Amino acid sequence: MSETIDPPQNPFVRRLPIIVIASVAIIGAITLRDYLTFQTLADRREDLLAFRDANYVLTVVLFIAAYFAIVAFSLPGATIATLTGGFLFATFPGALFNITGATLGATAIFLAARWGFGEKLGARLEGSEGVVKKIKDGIDENQWSMLFLIRLVPAIPFFMANLVPSFLEVPLRRFVISTFFGIMPGAVVYTSVGAGLGEVFERGETPDLGIIFQPQILFPILGLCVLAALPIVIKAVRGKKGL
Repeated sequence: MSETIDPPQNPFVRRLPIIVIASVAIIGAITLRDYLTFQTLADRREDLLAFRDANYVLTVVLFIAAYFAIVAFSLPGATIATLTGGFLFATFPGALFNITGATLGATAIFLAARWGFGEKLGARLEGSEGVVKKIKDGIDENQWSMLFLIRLVPAIPFFMANLVPSFLEVPLRRFVISTFFGIMPGAVVYTSVGAGLGEVFERGETPDLGIIFQPQILFPILGLCVLAALPIVIKAVRGKKGL
């Protein structure tokens, strides 16, 4: 049995959350793409800092809520939000706030997709035969490793990493834990870039968002990917020896 919150029984009610998310995502992509930008952050930086200094706790709550909304509704500006977290709160606790907002938003998509389609699709995959069933069984046997891999590999879109587990009957607790810790390396890197935005603004420049692909950053993340994949490789090798 999946460890998750029981969905509503009515089919339309079950699909309503994912329909709302998709609708808001489309509207947001059209209306917000010119507002959630680095230039907007640069233009409003003094106002943001003043508000933070006068209302620190409220700023933290509003920031996490905004990050949650951006991720949950797949709105543009997730990278800008991460930079803003570093700019307003430094690398720490800014990274913690970024990770918290992202994990909450990812969990919302996960639950919406599971309620709408995941349980039915998961049952179909479980009842299938041949190659499809073998693939699902392989993922089920290595869920922790697979979940961490899709979070650590920079090439996998965050949105897809939220949807795929919902279709494979991944327990909610496992999804939340792997998301929180799996996105941590990338979040810390981009939050640290945001923490240095003050100097970037002063020079009239833009931050280097390709920093995560620089060798000193990318290689340690790839090392974590190898560690995450190691249990899968070991199981595969043992399985072949057992044949």
